[in-house]
Amino acid sequence: MADMKGIHLITNGKLTEKELQDLPFLQHDVDYIHIREKSKTAQEIQTIVSFLLEKGVPKQKLIINDRVDIAAINNCHGVQLAYHSLPVDVVKGTFPELSIGKSVHSLEEAVHAEKAGANFIIYGHIFHSLSKKGLSPQGISRLQEITQSVSIPVVAIGGITPENAQAVLKAGASGIAVMSGVWNAADPLEILKQYQSVFNNGEGGRH
Repeated sequence: MADMKGIHLITNGKLTEKELQDLPFLQHDVDYIHIREKSKTAQEIQTIVSFLLEKGVPKQKLIINDRVDIAAINNCHGVQLAYHSLPVDVVKGTFPELSIGKSVHSLEEAVHAEKAGANFIIYGHIFHSLSKKGLSPQGISRLQEITQSVSIPVVAIGGITPENAQAVLKAGASGIAVMSGVWNAADPLEILKQYQSVFNNGEGGRH
């Protein structure tokens, strides 16, 4: 399984036609694309995946949120499971070829996910985030506690900017997940290049 290093671009749950058309161009500056469209049907998500594959996005860059069936059918890199998703061990037992991520919000959840067989976890939110208004961020110290307590890769999410991304990497995160910081930017490609430069100049580099 991959080490999950680099930039994880997550769709914003309201992927527009223009954003979808832009994804094949943005994919060159990201390591993974997470299709996270909770309000869309399986058929709609399959249409998105088919479009990206037709446009040359490698299937090994694609991670599907929650929909194990779509990830497996398309031989995608993996699936990202949430609290309401199928259990990690069930998915791993049936689809051992998939890289299984689990979204966690505490040390206890992180340790449990690893024991259940998750290949990586997404932990957050680290900083104040537009998508988590009113909720206190976890912070760098808790992130470091997580990365030191599990042996699987930790991808950090929530309010991560090119300016604070270095601190996230120093805390032991393998990757950073970005969403609103890219989709709300006037120039998403320029922002991604700024994130990319952090990995090129920072801890451990990119794979």
